[in-house]
Amino acid sequence: MKIIEIKRSTKQEKYYSSAMGILNSKVIYIKKHVLGFPVKTLHKYRETYYGEVKDCGDCNLFI
Repeated sequence: MKIIEIKRSTKQEKYYSSAMGILNSKVIYIKKHVLGFPVKTLHKYRETYYGEVKDCGDCNLFI
């Protein structure tokens, strides 16, 4: 068993876009795990309706 690991996981989340309303999008989390427990989220990004990959900080509102 490794002491420190970097894992990527995908979840469905709802977002609000002023142009399109409420959207479901896949959000990808890259997390640092120590002894199997998540310690820190290193990066969080999502794919937009148009296929662009954006940082989740660019989202207008989380529902």
